[in-house]
Amino acid sequence: MFVYRSNSIESRSKPDLTPLKSRPPKSRSHSDSVLFSIIMAIGRNKAQVPILLSIIFILVLQSGHPLAALEKENSSNSSVSWSIGRDTNDLRKGSESTESLEEDGDEFTGGFSTLDSMLQWAIGHSDPAKLKEKAEYTEKLSPEELLSKQSDIKELMKKLKMPSDAELMKIAIADLNNSSSSPQERLRALNELLVLVEPIDNALDMDKLGGLEAVIKELEDIESDIRTTSAWVLGKASQNNAIVQNQILGYGALTRLMKMVHSSYTEEAAKAFYAISALIRNNEKGQELFYLEGGTILLQDMLRNSSIDTRLQKKVVFLVADLADYQANLRSSSGDKNSLVLSLLTNRFFLKSVVDLSVKPDLDLQEKVLMAVRSLLHLASTEARELKEFCSLDQVLETIRVQLEALTSDEDLADFARDVENLRREVQSLFHQKLEQAARSSQ
Repeated sequence: MFVYRSNSIESRSKPDLTPLKSRPPKSRSHSDSVLFSIIMAIGRNKAQVPILLSIIFILVLQSGHPLAALEKENSSNSSVSWSIGRDTNDLRKGSESTESLEEDGDEFTGGFSTLDSMLQWAIGHSDPAKLKEKAEYTEKLSPEELLSKQSDIKELMKKLKMPSDAELMKIAIADLNNSSSSPQERLRALNELLVLVEPIDNALDMDKLGGLEAVIKELEDIESDIRTTSAWVLGKASQNNAIVQNQILGYGALTRLMKMVHSSYTEEAAKAFYAISALIRNNEKGQELFYLEGGTILLQDMLRNSSIDTRLQKKVVFLVADLADYQANLRSSSGDKNSLVLSLLTNRFFLKSVVDLSVKPDLDLQEKVLMAVRSLLHLASTEARELKEFCSLDQVLETIRVQLEALTSDEDLADFARDVENLRREVQSLFHQKLEQAARSSQ
């Protein structure tokens, strides 16, 4: 029976294999930046909670942020019990049940990676009665009254001297470098950096401010949560950013991250692998270092090890497809193919490890395996005969076809099953074409 994780919207869609360097950079809107600064101020100065939350409610209602509807519902529901005293660690753990590969198509979320989570944390540190009263009052304001408060908000912002992203980064980095900082303070600083490094300009400033070295140092911490979040920050900072990739690689962080992938803590292993993926994608230097450090053995072990979390294996297969696509695209450029990468991707034992993963009863995983096989078939050096005789790809594709046909009668899975079947047919067509080409060349 197939396992389909319907709690992840991402799992119903095709992973985006567009080269990261061609994707548009992430950015926060001005209002989001203002709200983020407010939340960080709340986290560091609880005395400012009342006045800052007043600003939050006004900004949220004016902008039509989704949270406004949530607070409206909460304020009218007498059974609502607000969470008091929850720290960032509690929120990070609680939100990781939802998956979002914002990083590589399928990444775990948590911390303050979304504006909603930051706002929820701020609300959790407020007085429930006063918060409800403020929400009800703000809700009753007319559009004209809300607009009239804009000047008040600007004046308050000046008085509060809300820090810029660069200033917030300096504060967080100082906390990491302070030997007297508690584990909770360092974790909070890392969670702040997790949000701050998303814009490319901020990520570029990290090394100038000493942030990369400070975060890399935390990879050695005794606390798993700190190691995990540190790896996550490095992955966020380096994705889409060749300069930061090379800076992190220059500090030798790749070796430590590869060791962390073997952690018995699933989240630590996942974040470490995410950081590795972000470092080596579209980066020849990163890929060479990865394979010189034993990347071949690492990937094969992760593909073959039945005890590894399926979500992590999906990430491995996703990276395989990405690496194969990158090598295939080099055909149209002046760059030379990376022989180390190709030697792994076209190795018969590695190919079999990828194909064999499709036997797992997880439809989402099967889709990702088929995508990886499709990308591998586009490599000229991939031997179709090896896929047929050693990997039994033709038999695997037929088995998948039968399973998918049975799933089309399931109302919940029918559409997804048909999408995967279309992909299976594409892979089968490419496979047969490659077999025919090999047969003709041998004559």
